Amino acid sequence: MDEHIRLDARRHGIVLVAPFLRASLLALCGAAAFLGGWPISAVGAALLAIGALTATAAVWRWDRTRVVLTTEKLFVVHGFLRREAATVRLERVGVVEIEQTLVGRLLGYGTLVAGDLEISAVPEPARFAELIG
Repeated sequence: MDEHIRLDARRHGIVLVAPFLRASLLALCGAAAFLGGWPISAVGAALLAIGALTATAAVWRWDRTRVVLTTEKLFVVHGFLRREAATVRLERVGVVEIEQTLVGRLLGYGTLVAGDLEISAVPEPARFAELIG
């Protein structure tokens, strides 16, 4: 039997909230220090740059992470230069569990537990579970 992709998605954008908050805090501190005049402005410029890099790295990681369901397995793949994947074969999956907080239910994401594989921030986890089971 040929293996076909049934569903391919990025993790939910909620994973970007914490890194964006950190980046915003760094940028705010950097802007305040930048206005303080020399030599504090040099620290401010560095904090602004670190904030921008933090946000860029978070978006890059989010963009390069995929949750993929095929006819034979479920896996999460991440990385660019060094691709890593965690996989579970569907034939080995017994019960599929979905864990969702109130915020997760409102925004449409949750944690999918299939066998030994636990993937957080899965968009529409019920759709994945339905296609698995």
